Amino acid sequence: MATIYIDGKAHEVDPKKNLLQVGLSLGYDIPYFCWHPAMGSVGACRQCAVKVFQDENDTRGRIVMACMTPAADGTRVSIHDEEAVEFRASVIEWLMINHPHDCPICDEGGECHLQDMTLMAGHTYRRHRFNKRTYHNQYLGPFINHEMNRCIQCYRCVRFYQDLAGGRDLDVFGAHDNVYFGRHADGVFESEFSGNLVEVCPTGVFTDKTLKQHYTRKWDLQTAPSVCVHCGVGCNTIPGERYNLLRRILNRYNREVNGYFICDRGRFGYEFVNQESRIYAPIINRGNGAQAEVVAPDEALAHMRELIANGKKTIGIGSPRASLEGNFSLRELVGAENFFAGVSQAEHQLINLALKILQDGPARSASLHDVSAADAVFVLGEDLTNTAPMVAFSVRQAVRNQPMEIPEKLGIDLWNDYAVREAVQDIKGPLVIATPTQSKLDDIATETFRGTPQDLARLGFAVANSIDPESPKVGGMQGSTLQLVENITRALKSAKRPLIVSGTSCGSEAILQAAANVAWALNRNGSPAELSFTVPEPNSLGLAMMAADSLQSAFDAIQNEADSTVIILENDLYRRSETKFVDDFLRAAKNIIVVDHTKNATTDRANVVLPAATFSEGDGTLVNNEGRAQRFFQVFIQEHGHVQESWRWMRDLMVALGQKPAEEWHNLDDIAQSLAAVLPIFKQVPHIAPPEGFRMVDQKIPRKAHRATGRTANQAHLSVHEPKPPADLDAPFNFSMEGFKGKVPGVLLPRYWAPGWNSVQALNKFQSEVGGPLHDGDPGKRLIEPSDNASIEFYQQIPKAYQPTKERWLIVPLYHVFGSEELSSLAAGIKELSPQPYITINSEDAAEMQIEAGTEVEIEIGATSLRLPVHLDPTLPQRVAGLPKGLAEMPNISLPAWGSLNLGSG
Repeated sequence: MATIYIDGKAHEVDPKKNLLQVGLSLGYDIPYFCWHPAMGSVGACRQCAVKVFQDENDTRGRIVMACMTPAADGTRVSIHDEEAVEFRASVIEWLMINHPHDCPICDEGGECHLQDMTLMAGHTYRRHRFNKRTYHNQYLGPFINHEMNRCIQCYRCVRFYQDLAGGRDLDVFGAHDNVYFGRHADGVFESEFSGNLVEVCPTGVFTDKTLKQHYTRKWDLQTAPSVCVHCGVGCNTIPGERYNLLRRILNRYNREVNGYFICDRGRFGYEFVNQESRIYAPIINRGNGAQAEVVAPDEALAHMRELIANGKKTIGIGSPRASLEGNFSLRELVGAENFFAGVSQAEHQLINLALKILQDGPARSASLHDVSAADAVFVLGEDLTNTAPMVAFSVRQAVRNQPMEIPEKLGIDLWNDYAVREAVQDIKGPLVIATPTQSKLDDIATETFRGTPQDLARLGFAVANSIDPESPKVGGMQGSTLQLVENITRALKSAKRPLIVSGTSCGSEAILQAAANVAWALNRNGSPAELSFTVPEPNSLGLAMMAADSLQSAFDAIQNEADSTVIILENDLYRRSETKFVDDFLRAAKNIIVVDHTKNATTDRANVVLPAATFSEGDGTLVNNEGRAQRFFQVFIQEHGHVQESWRWMRDLMVALGQKPAEEWHNLDDIAQSLAAVLPIFKQVPHIAPPEGFRMVDQKIPRKAHRATGRTANQAHLSVHEPKPPADLDAPFNFSMEGFKGKVPGVLLPRYWAPGWNSVQALNKFQSEVGGPLHDGDPGKRLIEPSDNASIEFYQQIPKAYQPTKERWLIVPLYHVFGSEELSSLAAGIKELSPQPYITINSEDAAEMQIEAGTEVEIEIGATSLRLPVHLDPTLPQRVAGLPKGLAEMPNISLPAWGSLNLGSG
């Protein structure tokens, strides 16, 4: 540690940090623009000027940029020196010369970092009287609005987009005092992380276009801490609502998970909450041609009680997109033996295998922060950008770690971003990507390998054997593949923090086993290797921890005992299995009860539909791919109909049936305690967030900002008297602006605001140090830790090498960040960027078949026939075809599978 003096006061600080970062961490207000804790320092804006003195006798000092000055031992600095204050005011005045006077109509107004820093720097009057510089604004797609006239040339946008996100279509054009930040031409941003520009930009150049469609000011939004529901990574978010409409998503900082950023699917997929296809009230379909009718909750419960009483048996089908509490309540209603996981047999086996590997093996499951800290990465089978975008983002940061030895040897501070990048140039740390086809991470990979799922698994098994001969040997490896195995082995064994990334998207158990063998071989040889498994949905791992059987077992149970009642929880079964099998299952069941928030093919077949709450309308717990249990909190009470959490519907039904302990489930804390008691694997769930009775100075925490407006006006057509805010039975929050205004535990932070800090940069005030954990720790608790006494037993079953044939094709699944996920695909912007169905084949195969890109071919996979246009991909193995998974227009097909392709008669 080093001792520095800020305006005469001594502080112990980390000498590896710069003066700006330590000053902000200590709570001092120092204005800045170009600096960002995730991007380091470049000294572009000159706004963070302070005065540094040589020693205690120096009265003159010199002005330096705090972001470019190390916090060396003995440094004496003044933030409030008159010359430093005057310098900062001058800088902001020059920055404001060409800035428009449009704060009242700017989407950033009220949460603008430029506004905050202008006031902090003391600039209050504009002396400039000449014409302002103006620019053309570009169309950048359905997510981002562009207003270039507000730019102050801080360079944050291009540094994030290019250096962190790996994008290439946003750049800076021009020179001197006439620079332009945008694309070479109008067009949709290519990066899956472009939405982060909304928070990275300190002004209103890049703003949320989806918010603009139903705009409201920050201080009028009702917010709460939440978790993204669009993949299995569990990024933390802050949803904002006003007038019963979810209006936007912001990133919520969690150092161990997503840090400062989220992907565009997580940021803009929220609009499914506002769709017309939402279910707001109970619906009964009495059959016999009668019209489905909307009924009151009591009538629906009475009808369900009658259906269950008249049926032979009641089974429950859970869901990986439903909360732990929802799935557990259904399990308690029907009994553990009658509760099924609601995923296909193949997915069930894959996720349970991943869970077993993480629970029983010695390799630790990696958080996103761990992924970004790795110094050698082996990706086996996952197209990360499309299946787990934020894992891909973290891998991009990981390849910078090993080359950091270069600036360290040169004595360059690692926060000095420009100098570090000059020293490192294009050198990347080891990253090997083995996938069926090309990925967007290939540009930073040191080596790539293309193969079928079985060939990918064989590569993994070979690497494990090369690291540790005790693991099984792979025969038939030769040539370039053997050399690749040696290169991967060398990179992983020499790394300080090797990481193996794999997952379920290839549909191959062998790939997961091979990934486990590699990590375990490294562990046996003394390396702290970690595993990162991607899973498809927000609670895939949590549902697997409940040890329920697959959907196929539910099908069998009903076929063996027809005239039963099936309760389906937040699950469209037509996305889980082939249409014929689901039709047969629902036809065999006498009564079908569905609890969901959005209409789908399964709700259309139900006798009773109950309106479930979305993530923004209820509270619950999700377990991400790391095994971290995280709480999401209700943002607003849905005023339409009778929406409530799934577990509350199950509780009410249990009460109607006279079952216990449902009568004791008064709130979320009660059911969490019951969950932990019945399933000890979830014993930490009651402790991942403060209970409902938690108070700060005898006060709850307000969901609304202290400047919230219109509370009386929005009810004026009903009464001039302001109604009493509804009570929150599940969390220590108020649905109002009343409550504790100071710092609250990080897990309960509903927004970032501090005096003088209205933008997202106010986050600095809530961290133990800037860039470090939140005060009181980051949200969530890990439920999975490696076994200290694990005896390593390598997986032995190695698949045979793929042998292409003329008669049939191997059809493998392909994923799209926009389109493959169920809920986000309902959002207008996501839908606009989702592809139409297609099939991809190798260019050489296409030439042999004498077809071109766009030609339609007939595909037969089992009993399913499709006619789709052809896309060409030279990186696909020969006689292998790729079919997109999850698109709304595509039937559910279990992949990989064998099939045939031909031109047909069209």
